[in-house]
Amino acid sequence: MIRFESVTVRYPGAASPVLQDVTFEVAEGELCLVVGQTGAGKSTLLRAVNGLVPHFTGGTMAGRVLVDGRDTRTHRPRDLADVVGVVGQDPLAGFVTDTVEDELAYGMESLGLPPEVMRTRVEETLDLLGLAGVRGRPIASLSGGQQQRVAIGAVLTTHPRILVLDEPTSALDPQAAEEVLAALQRLVHDLGVTVLLAEHRLERVVQYADRVVLVHGTGHALEVGPPAQMMARSTVAPPVVALGRLAGWEPLPLSVRDARRMAGPLRERLAPLRPPVRAGVPRKPASNGRRSAATGEAPADTVNTVDTVATVHELTVRYGGRRSAQPPAVRDLDLDVAAGEVVALMGRNGAGKSTLLGSLVGLVRPVAGTVQVGQADPVDPATAKPRAIARAVGLVPQDPGSLLYAETVAQECAQADRDFDAPAGSCARLLERLAPGVSPDRHPRDLSEGQRLCLVLAVVLTGQPPLLLLDEPTRGLDYTAKARLTRIVRDLAAAGHGVVFATHDVELVAEVATRVVVLADGEVVADGPVGSVVAASPTFAPQVAKILRPLPWLTVADVAAALEPAS
Repeated sequence: MIRFESVTVRYPGAASPVLQDVTFEVAEGELCLVVGQTGAGKSTLLRAVNGLVPHFTGGTMAGRVLVDGRDTRTHRPRDLADVVGVVGQDPLAGFVTDTVEDELAYGMESLGLPPEVMRTRVEETLDLLGLAGVRGRPIASLSGGQQQRVAIGAVLTTHPRILVLDEPTSALDPQAAEEVLAALQRLVHDLGVTVLLAEHRLERVVQYADRVVLVHGTGHALEVGPPAQMMARSTVAPPVVALGRLAGWEPLPLSVRDARRMAGPLRERLAPLRPPVRAGVPRKPASNGRRSAATGEAPADTVNTVDTVATVHELTVRYGGRRSAQPPAVRDLDLDVAAGEVVALMGRNGAGKSTLLGSLVGLVRPVAGTVQVGQADPVDPATAKPRAIARAVGLVPQDPGSLLYAETVAQECAQADRDFDAPAGSCARLLERLAPGVSPDRHPRDLSEGQRLCLVLAVVLTGQPPLLLLDEPTRGLDYTAKARLTRIVRDLAAAGHGVVFATHDVELVAEVATRVVVLADGEVVADGPVGSVVAASPTFAPQVAKILRPLPWLTVADVAAALEPAS
């Protein structure tokens, strides 16, 4: 169905090709997973399937790609639209209508399908992806995860024979990701759809793959083979594989179920041991700030007992203003963030995580309640001037490219140094720590999604704000880049910065968070240390916790550290 024949792709100005002499095939009805580090060329590989490379990206391509017998050198993307459906990393970049239902129908209208067929497919897709409740909503009002599902649905309604997806679960909560992957499984198994999928969160998808394409990057040959074989040699691997390597399991397990069957002896070795205690900050938990019916006073647990970098009191946010008929996105919420604390905001898509972050940086104005950010001289982000806000709090949004304006990476870094009165080269050094090897002469739009996120993070960190906000910070990051991000977050917390990040990445939470706040419908439903909140949760528990349950272990690193003295 898809055939690469000696494909080499080189972008203008690049010293070496991003893909070199790539040859492999993907059969009909196969789910093929593309794996590799950030910037290795995965997105380029995917874009070559429908002709975006090189027709729209520029550069040169040697060799050829055949898609259902059509040569992409002579068939432009519009000539392949009836065969190939593509969902990119940035869903907003692909939307052409304003509402969910219109977006799902647009592709079918372009193909000239009858209205009765369109109506049936729209209904099926709404149910398949859990979007029926937002069918009439403006796309701009949806959460990032809901927008991701709309982007996938807009492609599914056209019933493509080949489906190409770049990071399809990156912005989805665990339950929504499972639903999307289950839908892809049905398409592959029941309808014979061919799926080519690139994903960094391998813990979610590797067990579903029929084959894995391992992209090593410039100067290295591409490898294709069975998932277990490729995971054994891959430099990026999910926790279940990393734990299998540590324990010496053969064959390497790809799912929690397979790992649990092999984990009996490991659990026996760990039973008398205890995981390290995650360093935290003594504090009182968050609440929804409702006053006591008996006394009329705020609950005692809202009183702050430590130095804070953010204070939220009875915050209510409703999109559309006070008179809007929409329910509040956040309601009566109290939250203190202490200096040195790393707080993970979790919850399903649309729970209010991004809204809360937007309120902390002044992008969202509350209809009730108060917000203060900063340490020495706190400010109200809803009324303070931008420069004062930037000194108190920094936000890395879900779409990092929205903060980039310069023509080159070097210009972005130099501007950040000037904006924050930082020594020359400060931003560039931060970027090198986050994403080594990014050329200073490249245009930010030519970077991979992960590299672009690292550039924005470097820009924000140049100002050393007391409070750092991250919205889905690991979207587009491989495990190596995520480990570098984890170290930087820990260093910031150790230096007294408060960090709040909204995420669906349970593995990141297990690695770096000292505290977890779970939101549902704009309210706090759980707040506490990471171990007590996520370990027992069937939804938010990391893979190691599921494999070793009922033992209280969260990460492979913790297990390795505990076993090292005994080995």
